[in-house]
Amino acid sequence: MKNIITIMSKEFARFFKDRRMIIMTLAPALFIYVAYTFMGTALASVFAPDEDHTPWVYAVNMPDTVAGYIQGAGVSILHIEPGETGAVKDRITQKEIDLCMVFPSDFDEKVEAYDVRTATGPAPNIEVYYNSTEPNSQAVYYTVIALLDSYESSLANKFDVNREVENVDLATAEDISATIIATLMPMLLMIFLFSGCMGLALESITGEKERGTLATLLVSPLKRSELAVGKILSLAALSFLSGSATAVATILSLPNLMGGGDEMIDAGIYGVTEYALLALVILTALLLMVALISIISAFAKTVKEAGQAVMPLMIIIMLVGVSGMFGGGPQADPVYYLVPLYSSVQSMSGIFSLDYTITNIALSCLSSLAYACIGGFVLTKMFNSEKIMFSR
Repeated sequence: MKNIITIMSKEFARFFKDRRMIIMTLAPALFIYVAYTFMGTALASVFAPDEDHTPWVYAVNMPDTVAGYIQGAGVSILHIEPGETGAVKDRITQKEIDLCMVFPSDFDEKVEAYDVRTATGPAPNIEVYYNSTEPNSQAVYYTVIALLDSYESSLANKFDVNREVENVDLATAEDISATIIATLMPMLLMIFLFSGCMGLALESITGEKERGTLATLLVSPLKRSELAVGKILSLAALSFLSGSATAVATILSLPNLMGGGDEMIDAGIYGVTEYALLALVILTALLLMVALISIISAFAKTVKEAGQAVMPLMIIIMLVGVSGMFGGGPQADPVYYLVPLYSSVQSMSGIFSLDYTITNIALSCLSSLAYACIGGFVLTKMFNSEKIMFSR
């Protein structure tokens, strides 16, 4: 244990005494917060309609009954002749005007005469043209479509839906926050954790191998197993520091990215238990990631070669992280919590969605720990191989 602690102390000293490495490890957290905030602001400005915009509808054959209904919602109407429709549609394409509505002639009479039970032809049709790439046009379109649907219902009103009833959406703010965070965070966390592991492990294993310092450690009176365990534990601890900073920055920036503010996403719904379980899942997942990357790094002769060799593993982890976005929530079957890395994603999904069982979380952590131990055993065998470790 003393030798393992010595190796860990060496790794910690190498990290914390290197200002460049500290900045490179923690800078992504700040970058993510700034980038997500900027992206959310930019997206909101791109897709949100102008607040002071007056919606206009160019209408052909619009009857007074419908016109009054639409004008009551604050939408201005300009009546045009049928022959002007083509020019108006061109102006919509050029994003100069909002909307064009084309009614059949004698619309009210045709609607009055139409009977669903006896009709042999289609109902009177209203053509509505808009530009989905123009926020103002799209906003007017949705408003008009909703008004037309409401007007259509009023023509044969046999019953009401939610008359004078407020708050018909029974989903709580906690449910909304948990759903959004549980959908995005497992994928982001897996990617960020792996990125942190990759940078540190490649430098610690392949970097020292390339510089020749690892060979010095291998010929010292130190067991190769102690060297392997010390490397894995120290790298996992340092990766946890990077991953934690990135996770905090991501959670804080999600409201800005989604454009909903604290009303939409609130990380305060999680308690001490959830954060403790999440830390445990992250730590065990990091141990496994570090073990896998260390094995790949030990095979490589240079850091550049190791970076290329680890890319397939990165793709696999990205796909595993994306899998947490599907399936309608965490898996309930304990068998899924024995699958390497996938079990960690499922555990994170369960914790973030507040739909987890301690048994499955424990099973996931223990299985990840077991796989990490196997990885440490493999790394020890590699350290014992002169052909692998002293190839330059």
